[in-house]
Amino acid sequence: MPANLQDPRFTDETAARKALEDVVWPNGPTCPHCGNADASKIAKLTTKSVRPGLHYCDECKGQFTATVGTVFERSKLPLTKWWLAMHLIGSSKKGISSHQLHRMLGISYKSTWFMMHRIRAAMQTIGLPPMGGPGSIVEVDETFIGRVEGVPKQRSGSAHKNIVLTLVERGGSARSFHIDSTRRVDVEGIMRASINKESKLMTDEARHYKAIGREFASHESVNHHEEEYGRGIVHTNTVENFYSVFKRGMKGVYQHCSEKHLHRYVAEFDFRYSNRSSIGIDDAERVTKIAAGIPGKRLTYRRPNETRL
Repeated sequence: MPANLQDPRFTDETAARKALEDVVWPNGPTCPHCGNADASKIAKLTTKSVRPGLHYCDECKGQFTATVGTVFERSKLPLTKWWLAMHLIGSSKKGISSHQLHRMLGISYKSTWFMMHRIRAAMQTIGLPPMGGPGSIVEVDETFIGRVEGVPKQRSGSAHKNIVLTLVERGGSARSFHIDSTRRVDVEGIMRASINKESKLMTDEARHYKAIGREFASHESVNHHEEEYGRGIVHTNTVENFYSVFKRGMKGVYQHCSEKHLHRYVAEFDFRYSNRSSIGIDDAERVTKIAAGIPGKRLTYRRPNETRL
């Protein structure tokens, strides 16, 4: 077994449960039913007749484990397999297919497919402050991928394809959005909410960036139609590199992604880019960050495209 896979979280169920409790309850057990965090009113049940990790809340008389109220809730899979799956997904630059993961973990393909969607939900970031700031450069671009359901395939053009808008801060994080069109109404709202107005904006020559560009500290663009790809620091190469990895993963690893699940796949690639090794985040820290995203989210098999917060 490779050294990075000898982590006790991947092989020992007790260590896996303890590691999850440390992430979900950094300040001690908290009842997910009533919110009680008073240690004197929470007891850990240790009798042989109860499952490991079960706690009792004296405030609401409820029982719970660290998985209740998270994307792991009601899962019958061992926590060691969850930790290993999070490691494999988080450390695979272009992703890992459900078929490959189900062979590596030794569980059914159906369970693996749902497991991967749960982990992608944990990788989704919600409510982050605007990216960038004074002196920061944020690149913005869009790409076309897959096929819009119900729209016939065309020989040319991209009207039948899904559109992904991506914002990348140089030296920082990435945020991607599945949008309906490249009209100003679909692009400007996302940019206003997601980018600090004191940032320097870099885009291509597309018209939908011109008006919104005036709202930032500066706006520079390159004209790809004239085969211009950079003028010193003025370029969109960072976001183009992000798309290079994203498209290789979507086409070469996942091959097919339905429109209703696309938002979760882009969250996966955003997460790995925003927590990459080049900015000092290793595999062990990355898997812990994924686990930290599981609380407060629920995903059901019947409605895997809907995350309940």
